[in-house]
Amino acid sequence: MMQQKRKAIFKQIPLALLISSTFLSSIPALAAQVPAGVELAAKQEIVRNNGTEPASLDAHKVSSDIEFNIIADLFAGLVSIDDKGNPHPSLAASWDNKDNTVWTFHLRPDLKWSDGSPITAEDVVFSWRRLVDPTIGSPYATYPSSMHILNAADITDGKKKPDTLGVKALDAHTVEVTLDQPISYFLGMAAHPTLFPLPEAAIKKFGDKWTQPGNLVSSGPFKLDSWTVNERVVSVRNPNYWDNQHTVINKVTYLPIVSGTADVNRYKAGEIDITSTVPEIQFAALKKQLGSQVHVGPKLGVYYYALNVTKPPFDDARVRLALNLALDKDIIAGKVLGQGQKPAWSIVPDETGGFDFKKSKYQEMSQEQRVAEAKKLLSEAGYGPSKPLKFNLLYNTSESHQRIAIAASSMWKKNLGVDATLQNQEWKTMLDTKRQGNFEAVRMAWIADYNEPSTFLNTLRTGDSENSSKFSNAAYDKALDDALTAKDKAQAGEFYQQAEDVLSEQVPVIPLYQYVSAKLVKPFIGGYDNQSPLGYIYTKDLYVIKH
Repeated sequence: MMQQKRKAIFKQIPLALLISSTFLSSIPALAAQVPAGVELAAKQEIVRNNGTEPASLDAHKVSSDIEFNIIADLFAGLVSIDDKGNPHPSLAASWDNKDNTVWTFHLRPDLKWSDGSPITAEDVVFSWRRLVDPTIGSPYATYPSSMHILNAADITDGKKKPDTLGVKALDAHTVEVTLDQPISYFLGMAAHPTLFPLPEAAIKKFGDKWTQPGNLVSSGPFKLDSWTVNERVVSVRNPNYWDNQHTVINKVTYLPIVSGTADVNRYKAGEIDITSTVPEIQFAALKKQLGSQVHVGPKLGVYYYALNVTKPPFDDARVRLALNLALDKDIIAGKVLGQGQKPAWSIVPDETGGFDFKKSKYQEMSQEQRVAEAKKLLSEAGYGPSKPLKFNLLYNTSESHQRIAIAASSMWKKNLGVDATLQNQEWKTMLDTKRQGNFEAVRMAWIADYNEPSTFLNTLRTGDSENSSKFSNAAYDKALDDALTAKDKAQAGEFYQQAEDVLSEQVPVIPLYQYVSAKLVKPFIGGYDNQSPLGYIYTKDLYVIKH
């Protein structure tokens, strides 16, 4: 998932849960768990800063946590994932499969949309077909093909019609999904927000305006109450949600505050209960001042600069590698940020899915050796004092992104004589610029959609809808294909290592650091530590303690 601005890094889904899951309807739902003796506040309302204005609330039109934070409150999937990586029933009460290629999901009886109309298997089929439909142009259009759902790749390529997708309704409450090959992490992928069923009736009735207040009908614990652009999005309790009895919060307000300083000031003033982040420049002081209100945890994601490999100067791998080597990532992670982030030399964070990849030869070098190699590469590519490398570095408006960009551009200038012109745009504008390919280098990040290296590596496959760099390499694609058919995890790791080795030399993206999750949280907000493995903070898990 592209990231705009997740807690515990989770374990792989147990194989037993993948093979037979019909018993799962007996597992308690994920919801607010109020400890005995805790007295709740009379007013169960919270305010969260979401970091910026969402581009849309249509799950098929977005690709970042800015939107998915809200969508995950409004809608529910067939499956949910707990903080240990285990799948749980959600809209589907249970599921079973045949040979890990034909999955059958059994919906709960009497499911309802927020307007009281029934949620059916046909809604699931409609939604999944819509996701892969080329006319929709979803940033996640290729996600079902990564899941190996039958015909998904041919549909996104325009070779087959959406109605040939390997998903069908056996009856009003049963969905059958057919894969073209087994995939061990299928259930983890099936929990993603882009696969949440969307309301077919509302979409067909209102078209592009279906997400507006009054039109949007939802399946999750909350329903949209109001949306004032650039001011706030307000959701209220959805009494028709299947697990409403275990929801405590009655109202949640999401604010689009971009400035980290403003975020903190409004938190201190009591106007915000959970911040979007903690500004690096204030982190130490806030830790000293607010103590346990500063929450920091691991987050399975990497921050990087994507390079447009279809245009000069970044159509030359030597230039891309030189820029990667010239950055002192220890300084960026430890000094510019300093909240526990780690330097990144791979697009895959450490220990993802329990895999352990070897360090590249460049990571093993000293910084002085890297700079020397970078100078050599840049010279071979035809750049030097008489012809300095110049390019534009685009990032979305944010104090943190600006500080990182200034640090990176200063290192490139000092070490290589490179002139990087910094350019910032508002979030939605930057997304449009990126999608149109009108950039040279752009600030991006990827937060895991599920805990397996492919969630990161697939974004650089040839033709992937999230491949902003437009990178294409046959050896890379083959390594990922081979990993899917590997006989065991060890062999899969060998193929993933081959893919990592290609990226180390070709550098379509420059990884900077591995994420942590840092937020300010009011001491009277209960359930915050019940985060999803991917860092979502589901409002249904929260409650307000009397204070």
